[in-house]
Amino acid sequence: MAGHSQFKNIMHRKGRQDAVRSKMFSKLAREITVAAKGGLPDPAMNPRLRLAIQNAKAQSMPKDNIERAIKKASGGDAENYEEIRYEGYGPGGVALIVEALTDNRNRTASNVRAAFTKSGGALGETGSVAFSFNRVGEIVYKSAAGDADAVMEAAIEAGAEDVVSDENGHVVICAFEDIGEVSKALEEKLGEAESVKAIWKPQTSTPVDEEKAVSVMKLIDVLDDDDDVQNVYANFEISDEVMAKLSA
Repeated sequence: MAGHSQFKNIMHRKGRQDAVRSKMFSKLAREITVAAKGGLPDPAMNPRLRLAIQNAKAQSMPKDNIERAIKKASGGDAENYEEIRYEGYGPGGVALIVEALTDNRNRTASNVRAAFTKSGGALGETGSVAFSFNRVGEIVYKSAAGDADAVMEAAIEAGAEDVVSDENGHVVICAFEDIGEVSKALEEKLGEAESVKAIWKPQTSTPVDEEKAVSVMKLIDVLDDDDDVQNVYANFEISDEVMAKLSA
């Protein structure tokens, strides 16, 4: 393959940041609380909560933390978090979508805008970037789930749209509205997934050189380090040569 897709870049970056477990657990707990507060506190009756718990378990989040996040919602003392999406362009014209859960819109907007500005990018209006992305479901399995052919067969039967398999595992892509049905069908064939979530998949990629790649990754790290930011998506692509240099 000529280059590495944005999905691989983000997966690798997330892997390096797994050491910052307290911050990651905090964000997972916030999603669980919001999901529980927005519906029933029973994961069997609340698809969003079920996925939030599943993703928390995949990151080895302690059971006590999960139960505490659910109780916080049902206890009525949880903050009123607002879901906000920010869009803009970073170094090299790379398009970014930032998803946040915040109890202070002004604080979050100020922090996100500052991050874009300091990187030489610019925050845009809602819709200024999203048109170049597709909202899809992403279901991730570890390599142990099966070989590429077995996962592909299961994904086709489940109604998925695409599968990317490599030594790191399998990434199954499906239509956003089918994520619940597809993930359930895959679970029956392959077991529980490592993660199941809705993502923004770029329609095209923007190639970046080494300098721009460093700047973009730094911007994403700054955004990801913000407590209010849940997810960051971008459409940059790094060549094998540049990736090798950055990984050295």
